[in-house]
Amino acid sequence: MKQDYITQTLSELGNETRLAIFRMLTKSGNDGATIGEIGKRLKVPPSTLGFHLKGLVRVGLVTQTKVGRSIYCHADVDVLKHVLRSVEAECCEDQESKKINEKVSL
Repeated sequence: MKQDYITQTLSELGNETRLAIFRMLTKSGNDGATIGEIGKRLKVPPSTLGFHLKGLVRVGLVTQTKVGRSIYCHADVDVLKHVLRSVEAECCEDQESKKINEKVSL
């Protein structure tokens, strides 16, 4: 996974409002929530909410589906899990490399 995608994805959740949106949608499960519901529950004005949703959608943390005149938003927790797994996969690589180099130099 590319470093810039990891940075962008985690950065989106580094904002208090965007994290609140993502957490609310995660709690909503498969039903998701309309943009209006999100705004009401989190007390976020429509223009501000649109700005924050745009970033979450851009990195794939939130998907949107139009149903009639309403737009439903859903958290894609798998995207976050994938990003975190890619970071976790690098855990202790430097230690393993150091051990191999120490064995070779013996």
